[in-house]
Amino acid sequence: MDRLIKLCVVDDIRSVVDMITKKIPWHEHGIEIVGSATDGEEGFAVIRETKPDLILTDIRMPKMDGLEMTRNIMEILPTSKVVILSAYTDFDYAQKAIQYGALDYVKKPFSIDQIVKAVVKAKEVWEQENRSRTQLIGLQQKIKESMPALRQEYLSLLVYHQTNDAELARLSDFLDINELRAPFAVMTIQIDQFTDKYGEVPVKELELVRFSLQNIVEETIAFYGAAVVFREGFNRYICILNVADQESPIAVADQCCANIARHTKFTISIGIGQCVETVQELPKSYQQSLSALSYHFYTGGNGAFSYNTDAAAQPVEWIYTEDSENEFLFAFRSGNRDACVEWANTIFNEMGKVSILPEPGVVERLLQGLVLRMLRVLMEKFPRPSLAEFESKNQVIRTSGADMQEYRTWFIELCEIGCRMIHQERASESQKIIIRSAEYIKANLDVELTLEHCAKQVNLSWGYYSNLFKKVTGSTFQQFVTHAKMDRAKSMLIEDFQVQEIAQQLGYEHRRYFSEVFKKQTGLTPTEFKEMSLGKSSKL
Repeated sequence: MDRLIKLCVVDDIRSVVDMITKKIPWHEHGIEIVGSATDGEEGFAVIRETKPDLILTDIRMPKMDGLEMTRNIMEILPTSKVVILSAYTDFDYAQKAIQYGALDYVKKPFSIDQIVKAVVKAKEVWEQENRSRTQLIGLQQKIKESMPALRQEYLSLLVYHQTNDAELARLSDFLDINELRAPFAVMTIQIDQFTDKYGEVPVKELELVRFSLQNIVEETIAFYGAAVVFREGFNRYICILNVADQESPIAVADQCCANIARHTKFTISIGIGQCVETVQELPKSYQQSLSALSYHFYTGGNGAFSYNTDAAAQPVEWIYTEDSENEFLFAFRSGNRDACVEWANTIFNEMGKVSILPEPGVVERLLQGLVLRMLRVLMEKFPRPSLAEFESKNQVIRTSGADMQEYRTWFIELCEIGCRMIHQERASESQKIIIRSAEYIKANLDVELTLEHCAKQVNLSWGYYSNLFKKVTGSTFQQFVTHAKMDRAKSMLIEDFQVQEIAQQLGYEHRRYFSEVFKKQTGLTPTEFKEMSLGKSSKL
């Protein structure tokens, strides 16, 4: 519910004051009387104390007339509305009061209806102006709240699209970016391993990380000179730096990295574009900063890199030659894991030894292209569904923004996956039969697994099967079955199955016989093993 509008009445005739304040049902009009007086000085004191929205005052009063009081009211309550009570002979005074800020006047003698009509009109004017003021305040608040977003949007445009000095000057005051002065250099700042470290972090904690980064970077840069820092994404910030001298950008960036590492739990990488003299060239410096930032590929983070014009022209054939690549693919096709890993380690070690590091994107594309050739080799030997592990590992690096060490680990793991598949594929058919038989045994420990039964499952005579089984697995058939059952029994004991239940599920008719076999294999009874595994035994 809206509040009542406050009205104060001032007239040197007490009967007039009483008539206006007591005879009129002001609450019906949404108005309340908050004060009254019979002279100008007393009236102004009441007005100053009660701060009414509306003032009804006589023009001629002792001590302070309505004209002077109106002028004083407008100084302390400029939004209040004053209605003058004026005799016909005082008309010139009434007009003067209106010039000073009074809203209207009522000529004496007057009726109650005239007073009500004048005051209600003043109330409507006050309410309309108050709505306008409220809307204006709301609009100003919205502008204030949206200022960070507007500022960021405009600063982003400066580095994404060409603009001009006139446009920058026009918006500098409004967006509070007067610190932008040529010459400029753009720095792109990135939180290292952001997805790995903060992918599952709550938004509140993530905001704290971002705030810490921006605050520390801004304080660090302020020591060197003027700059603006703004967000570009979840893990990136852009800094437009006023360059004091050619050496300052890398010094600023190095100090930012050091302070972040010292005061937070994360590290940053910074790419620095070349110095430019005009606002129009900011996009060029920004693109150079992105190129420089990519060189964190070689360090894994916590470092700053300046854009190097020589790197783009550096040939990358040194990484490996066509003959070297063919040598690797031959080893891979043969399933020679050791040769593949040795080749990979040699290549990655050489990358860190050159004087001018090649552009990381080129290195990434070369390695990913080689992996595609490895995939083609596997597709010649295996149906596509069986390549799921290799292809899944291949996809990981495409979305992680990995550094060189992560690429080394990823590439070697792909070599190991592929070589393992090829090595298994080259095993003899007899070996494959025994491998399948061993998988069958582990999956059917609850049935009676005799030598004859398992040999029949693979269509071999029991004698040939027995010899082949020992040759492939290194143990006799019975030893393998017993060992598999005991492994399953250990797992079930840890999962808190009862000994009798385990014995039954593993095909032992008698719990006692199962316990004897278990103790012979492990040195402990099932109960002792269970207690030790669950931390309940005193035997240590």
